[in-house]
Amino acid sequence: MDLSLNGKRALVMGSTGGMGEGIARRLAAEGARVAVTGRSTDKAEAIADELDGAVAYTLDLSDVASVESVIKAAQSDFGGLDIVVCNGGGPPPGPIAAVEPDVWNAQFQIMFTNQLRIVNAFLPAMRKQGWGRILAVSSSGIQQPIPNLGISNSIRAAQVGWAKTLASEVAPDGVTVNICAPGRIHTARVDQIDQAASEKQDKDIEAIRAASRATIPMGRYGEVAEFADTAVYLLSANASYITGSVIRVDGGMIRGV
Repeated sequence: MDLSLNGKRALVMGSTGGMGEGIARRLAAEGARVAVTGRSTDKAEAIADELDGAVAYTLDLSDVASVESVIKAAQSDFGGLDIVVCNGGGPPPGPIAAVEPDVWNAQFQIMFTNQLRIVNAFLPAMRKQGWGRILAVSSSGIQQPIPNLGISNSIRAAQVGWAKTLASEVAPDGVTVNICAPGRIHTARVDQIDQAASEKQDKDIEAIRAASRATIPMGRYGEVAEFADTAVYLLSANASYITGSVIRVDGGMIRGV
C-alpha cells in the first residue's frame, strides 16, 4: 500500500528508542524526511545516520530552551512540518497519593505542555496548506487505569481531552489529530514497569511477565514494529477521514468497549 508519505516532513519526539524510534524508522522507510529527537545526541545522530534524509536534534522535554531550539532548527532545516508525533518517556511509577505537587508540575511540563509547544509552533502552517497529521503516543491507562502508574494515567487523560478538542477545531483545514494507545508493547519502558512490579510484589520478574501475558488475549507482548505500522498508517494520506480517535494496539488487553 502506498501511504503517500514520500517527501513529507516529520518530527518524532522521543525517537531514540522504543515506539518513537519504530515510528521514525517506518516513516523514513515510506520516504518521509524525519527529525529524530531525544535527550541523547549520540543516539539521535546514530539513528538519523541510518535513515535517508533524516536529521538529529537533541530534545529534552523538561527544558523549554531545548524545546524552543528544536522548533527553530526544524523551521530552518525543513521550512515547517507536515507531521508531528508527540511521544516521550513515561513518568516514575508509584502510588498516586504519594505524588508531591512539584513532581506533578514537572511531569506535566514534560508530558503535556512542552509537547504542545512543538505542535502549536507548526500547526498554523499545516492548516494554511490544508494538510497535516498530529499523533500522540499514549497508553492503555487512558481507558483502563494501570495500577501504580497514577501520574501517567492522569496526565495522559488530559492529553486525550486536548487531542479530541483540537481535532474538531482543525478538521476543516485537512489536519487530523489522533491518539495511538499501546498495550504491552515490548520496550525498555515495559521492562521498567515489570521490574517495579517485581520489587513491589516481591516476586520473580518472570512470574510478573507471565501474569501480564495472561491478561492479553493474544498471550504475548506486542512488537514495536506492530505498533509503528498502525501509527504510521494514521499519519498517512490514506487515513484522511480518521480524526479525534483513540486507536488501540493492545492485543485485546483493554477490556472496555
